[in-house]
Amino acid sequence: MNIEEFREYCLSLPGVTEKMPFTALNDAYSRDVLCFYVGSKWFCYVNIVLFDRCCVKSTPEEAAELRARYEGVRPAWHMNKRMWSDVYFGSDVSDALVCRLVENSYRLVRDSLPAKERETL
Repeated sequence: MNIEEFREYCLSLPGVTEKMPFTALNDAYSRDVLCFYVGSKWFCYVNIVLFDRCCVKSTPEEAAELRARYEGVRPAWHMNKRMWSDVYFGSDVSDALVCRLVENSYRLVRDSLPAKERETL
């Protein structure tokens, strides 16, 4: 999977938008981060230049299980490490599993939105 395929997949989920909210930061890695949102909350982000990993949300139990099973799933950098994981591309995590994890993250975040916001999606 490449960045365009990944981006197209994320944008295919209902109500998803994208933006690069960190372009003004001094940190080069953060400036190139593309975030995918459902409603007002992000559910996934990826560095569009390096395309080395994506960050997704899961339940704490799922996160622990994934990290125990896959070397390519690690606690997320600068996020709540109980629920957010970095999933490394080109690792022991298949593209199909990456897509399932992205969709799971999308659902968790979508379901956490206030009811009025969910209704507009």
